[in-house]
This record gives sequence, C-alpha cells and structure tokens, in this order.
Amino acid sequence: MTATLPKNVGALVAAASDPDFAAWRCSIVRLGGCTNPIHLVGGATVFDTTTGEALHSYAPTVYGGRLLTACGNRRASVCPTCSQVYRADTYQLVRAGLVGGKNVTDAVSGYPRVFATLTAPGFGPVHTRREHDGRVRACRPRRPGDRCPHGVPHACHERHSADDPRLGEPLCPRCYDYAGAVLWQAHAGRLWHRFGLELRREVARSVGLSRSHFGEVARLSYAKVAEYQRRGLVHFHAVIRLDGPDGPDSPPPHWATVPVLTEAVRAVADRVRLTAPGAQVVGPRVLRFGTQVDVRPVASHGTGTGERPHSAAVAGYIAKYATKGAESAGAVDGRIHHARDMVTLPVRAHVLRMIGTCWWLGALPPFASLGLRRWAHMLGYGGHFSSKSRRYSTTLTALRPLLTVRQVLDELGGISRRTFYRWRELRLAPACIRLPNGELRVRRDVLNDWLEERTEGAAT
Repeated sequence: MTATLPKNVGALVAAASDPDFAAWRCSIVRLGGCTNPIHLVGGATVFDTTTGEALHSYAPTVYGGRLLTACGNRRASVCPTCSQVYRADTYQLVRAGLVGGKNVTDAVSGYPRVFATLTAPGFGPVHTRREHDGRVRACRPRRPGDRCPHGVPHACHERHSADDPRLGEPLCPRCYDYAGAVLWQAHAGRLWHRFGLELRREVARSVGLSRSHFGEVARLSYAKVAEYQRRGLVHFHAVIRLDGPDGPDSPPPHWATVPVLTEAVRAVADRVRLTAPGAQVVGPRVLRFGTQVDVRPVASHGTGTGERPHSAAVAGYIAKYATKGAESAGAVDGRIHHARDMVTLPVRAHVLRMIGTCWWLGALPPFASLGLRRWAHMLGYGGHFSSKSRRYSTTLTALRPLLTVRQVLDELGGISRRTFYRWRELRLAPACIRLPNGELRVRRDVLNDWLEERTEGAAT
C-alpha cells in the first residue's frame, strides 16, 4: 500500500527533484529568513547611459519565472526577520548621533542633547494602570457619586493588571471625543513639523538672536519615533541635539546648553497649535500636544541614571518602537477597503469606534485631504513612525553592509558604469558578489580595503 504524502511535503519533494532546485534554493537562502518576500516578474538590463550599449541582462528562470526579494518591512507583525534588521540599523543610526561613529564625529557626545517625549492630549477619561514606588494604584479614584451626563461613574477604583483588556478603554464611550481623537491623529505629523519650526525660533529668541542669525551659528538635529499608546493615540519620543551651523561636524556656540534646549522644548510643546478642518461638521477643534511633556538630558555611554538616561538606552528605546505599529494598540495590520470589513475585524470596541470615526469623517468633503479612510487601520495616523533630520547622523542606506553598483560608483566620485565593468574585465575592480538574480554587490569592508590599497600604492 502506497502512503499518500501530505500536500506540503509533496510540493517540497517535487521542488527538490526539479533540475533547477539549486538555483531555487539559492533564491530562498538569499532572503535571509524573510517571511513575507516580494515576488518580482520580468527581466532587467543595465545600459550605458552614454552609448546606449547593454552591459548586462538578466531574466529569472526558476520559481515560475519570479525573483524573490526580501520585503524589508520594518514592522515585526509583518516580518520578524526584516524588522530585526531595521531595528538594529535604527539603533546604530540613533546611537551614532549621540556618541559618534559611522562617519559621525565623536565630539557629538559633548553637544547639548535631550530625550523628549511629547504626548497626545486627553479626549476623555480611560482606564489606566498607575504605579507609585512599585505599587499599583487605583485607576481613577473619585467620589462615588460623581457621574457623567450618561450616568456612568467617573471613578474606577480597580488596580488593573498589565494585561487587563480594559486598559485604554473609555469609561464612557458616549462622552469620549472620537472625532477630536481622530483629527489629532491625522495632524500629529504636522504638529511635529510645526514643533520643529517653532523650536528653532524659541531657541533663537531665548538667546537674543534673530531667526536668520540662528541659522548661521547653530542647527537643531533630531531623531524621533512614534509610539502607539493603549488608548490608540500616538506620542513621540525624540532625541534633539544642538549643533554648529554645519551639523555634527561643527561645534555648537558657547550659549548652546542643555538648560536652554530643555526650556525651549517645554515652552514650544505647550505653545504650538493647529486648527482642525471641518468645524461646521464636528465643531471647532484646536489641536495641540498633551500637558505631559518629559524632557531629560542624555548622558554619554553607561553613566546615565533614571533622570539622565544614557545614549545606549535611548537608542534602544527608539529602535524598539521603530518596528511597531498600530497593532500594539490593538488595531490591524492591513488597510480596510470596505465598510463591511469592519464587521469581522478582531479588535476591541474602542479601536473599532476609532476606525468607524475615520471611515465616517473620511467620506465628508472637509476632511478629504486627510485621507482618513486610507489610514483607518492606523486609527487616522498617516505620518512617519521613524524619522530624523538630514544632519543628525548617518543614513540607513550607509549602514547596509552590501553596496549596489550605483552606490559604489557614487563613492568613487561618480565614475561611469562602463568604466566599472571595464575594471572588472581587467580584474582591477573591488571583489564583487553576484546574487542569484545576476546583480552585483560589494561589501563595505571590501571597498574600504580596496581604496586603502590604492592609497598605499600611490604613496609608494
């Protein structure tokens, strides 16, 4: 009696028996463990832009004519493997802006910098977990007779556990300002942008400089990440640093101190405002950051304390939340395309109301520019989760260990592809790695060694 193999096992046996199994296996190994690969179909040809000559052509012949490439997604809920790479790169990027390295001067460790947390305002009381001296306190201690207009008590005397499903849920959903919460989410990125502009002006004003003169002697650099709270609203964690006019390569002026930066951050976080659209529909809304603003100096290396966190802890904290999304607040990963999809969403009631409010407001003309239906699965937030200013430190591209041919050409002063391939024919180019799809990559350390060899040869 012949046993029937399970479908998945049979597919593996068939793939192993295929003559192109080795090439197929290489395409899988090259993904590096990516669980959500992108399937590319077609071919590629590299042309010399000057002569039009075809330098290299490739078309996949395995895996059904498809080329598999890693998704590179930052979210751990989508691809744990690629998100770990993103998290590690983000850590190095943030840390380089605090202690130097990665082509950033070590002098930045002595520049004024703070770790700031800007929160969302309140839109109604929610269940929360409060701790003091290691002891869990009552959620919302109030007098027993206090009730909202809908008859719901204002008090909650329970001491919630960390996994209590009621955390983040409004005490009274009918009192909670869902329209205001969604509009704040949609404008959170713009609030941060306005905050950055006003912070430069505030620092200049506090030291008696004009805005134009400030740009000539100093520069503000930052790296930030957005984190979802349990109530479904984002708040921002940011490293903010005062540099000289050319960024980290130039020292800050003598008046640039941590107290100056700290007071400026607090003042601007309290002052910045935006007016939300659609006042004729949901009433006037003036959007601002919450009153809970935390600003702490950043210590160098391992010398930090709770009031003065050290650089590694700050970099690790930002990198941790760079790989998370709205799913940490109980939302969903993918976009919502139809209203009927909301019926089967595996979310708690508060999150469903946030999504429903996005869907309702997104269909109204005053809110069309916000794209609320497009970002309903993100509870209205469509901004960047992880971002930095241009001069803060290095870039994620520069941190990648393998360089493309274009990146190598740029590092070599913009030489042509034709010259590079000619060097390869003469065995004068740096050693390359040929991927299964025919593309070439050069390791960063190999390129550095190759350049060093050229320098030593010229010196002798």
